[in-house]
Amino acid sequence: MLTKYSVAEENYIKSIFHLQEGGALSTGALSGALNTKPASATDMLKKLKEKKLISWSPYKSIQLTAKGKKLALDIIRRHRLWEFFLSEKLHFEWDEVHAIAEELEHVSSKKLIDKLDAYLHFPQVDPHGDPIPDAQGKMPHQEQLRLAQAPLNKPLRVVAVASQEIKLLELLKHFDIKLGTMIEVIKRFDFDESIEVKVGKNKTLHLSEAITKSLIVK
Repeated sequence: MLTKYSVAEENYIKSIFHLQEGGALSTGALSGALNTKPASATDMLKKLKEKKLISWSPYKSIQLTAKGKKLALDIIRRHRLWEFFLSEKLHFEWDEVHAIAEELEHVSSKKLIDKLDAYLHFPQVDPHGDPIPDAQGKMPHQEQLRLAQAPLNKPLRVVAVASQEIKLLELLKHFDIKLGTMIEVIKRFDFDESIEVKVGKNKTLHLSEAITKSLIVK
């Protein structure tokens, strides 16, 4: 089924949705995040505004309209369902699924995605622990307790990874840390904000600040 929006337009809308979570979003910040020229970003923003997907004017922050937010959540739903399918059914590793899902997310057939959702028994989260929007565009609420802020000597379970950077996921795989892994903070080091943790029953690891801020636990 042909999409009514181009791949580039969908990528911009999804990026705006995620970047807006950090606060007001400028054209410069958007072009920087997408590694494109400000002039190119401005041209795309004009197109998105014409299609009533954003509200924006030069030198003002970018805001998704209700129509734009609905499209963003639809794209995210497709992406995360494909990630789940690739991981659970085709046994791809969690550091492999994102790039493939980036291509598959632009297949916009609602019937296909709804059937995929049902086939997968309506999963709530993707392989990285990110919530999957439902068919109505509702995103399940997710607690955001980072391992960096977790209390000492309390058993915790890894429920998500905040970053999908391949090098980070490869490192976590090397440490045998994945969704569902039980982890306990033993000691904090003020010098570099790193921590010592117990993973599972016996393994002890020293984790950097970058890792502890990326792991979401419960």
